[in-house]
Amino acid sequence: MKGLNKVTLIGNLGDAPEVKVLAEEVKVAKFSLATNEFYKDQNGLQQAHTEWHTIVAWRGLAVLAEKYLRKGSLVYIEGKLKTRSYLGQDGKKHYVTEIIAQEITLLDKKEHG
Repeated sequence: MKGLNKVTLIGNLGDAPEVKVLAEEVKVAKFSLATNEFYKDQNGLQQAHTEWHTIVAWRGLAVLAEKYLRKGSLVYIEGKLKTRSYLGQDGKKHYVTEIIAQEITLLDKKEHG
C-alpha cells in the first residue's frame, strides 16, 4: 500500500506572507496560519485552542500569496507535511515541520465599493 501525506486546513493568517525571490526568479512565500478549535471543558465552559502552522508556497502559489493574502485573511490550504533540520547557533540540530501548500483558496468575502 502506498502512503498518503495530505493536510487540509482552514484558518487565518497571523501576518502578511514573507516573500523571497530565489535563483532564476523563483518565488517562495512563507506565512503562519492559525486554526481554532472550540470545545467544552469538564465544567461545561466554552474553551478555545489555537494551533499555529507554518505554510510554505512556491512559484505561482507564492505569487498568489504575495498579491492577495494579508494579515487576518481567511484561507483554505491543501498541502503536505515536510520536516527539515538545521544546525542552530547553539550547535544543536533543530527540526521544523512545515506545510508545503499545493492549493490555496481565498475564503474572505469580497469587499464592495
